[in-house]
Amino acid sequence: MSIPSPSESVWYLGPLPLRAYALAILAGIFVALWLTVRRIGPRGGTAEQVYDVTMWAVPFGIVGGRLYHVISSPRAYFGEGGEPIRALYIWEGGLGIWGAVALGAVGAWIGCRRAGLSFSSYADALAPGLLLAQAIGRLGNWFNQELFGGPTDLPWGLEIDDAHLPAGYESGTLFHPTFLYELLWCVLGAMVLLYLDKKVKFRPFQVLWLYVVWYTAGRLWIELLRIDTAEIVWGMRVNVWTSLAVLSLGVIGFVIAGRRNILVNESSESDTEQSTNQP
Repeated sequence: MSIPSPSESVWYLGPLPLRAYALAILAGIFVALWLTVRRIGPRGGTAEQVYDVTMWAVPFGIVGGRLYHVISSPRAYFGEGGEPIRALYIWEGGLGIWGAVALGAVGAWIGCRRAGLSFSSYADALAPGLLLAQAIGRLGNWFNQELFGGPTDLPWGLEIDDAHLPAGYESGTLFHPTFLYELLWCVLGAMVLLYLDKKVKFRPFQVLWLYVVWYTAGRLWIELLRIDTAEIVWGMRVNVWTSLAVLSLGVIGFVIAGRRNILVNESSESDTEQSTNQP
């Protein structure tokens, strides 16, 4: 009882390569787009506006994701034996979610300004779909046999071909399928956000910040399982520190978003009462 890894990650239509990693990313984007379109109406937006914003957010997100990956793992490209040109080979895998979300948000903000759509409405509509996109994207890591965890004897251990086996591990060793852990965590998170968004009257940006809190809480413990090469800062992987920092930011952002809108509403009500009481 174990999880086999796919024997191939690239298929060819004549000279055209179809890479599982790229297909997973594209499938995730389409699912996120579909769900965002369904959620934008009650927030005052239209499908056309979502499409326009997506044309900005996706390219920015891909560039940001790649930049973060290269910056956080520079030795693979600029260290001894590294090939700097491979930093451009996005199809081989390697998109850091932190950079993708950060620069993707910049692209989305520009797109919202041009489309006349509220950025908070778009962000909150997107949040559950973004989790689903990340879940689907992790299938690309499975096909590439990368970013798995340490060895395990659990029934759902992941089989890794000898060609992808890390140094120091014997053939047949099973590893934690961290791609599956993150996939399930993200799907569960999307369901939680969709449920809460129906039951709770969230204020602008709170659904987005809730996404940040949910994802980073899961990424924190998943990151601690991984054994792929990473930069170490103060004894821990740089992505562990990033998860802690972004998780803290998410909690603060969620509280401030709620409190800020309460203060705005209280101020508006006070102004209304004063104008009503004036002779």
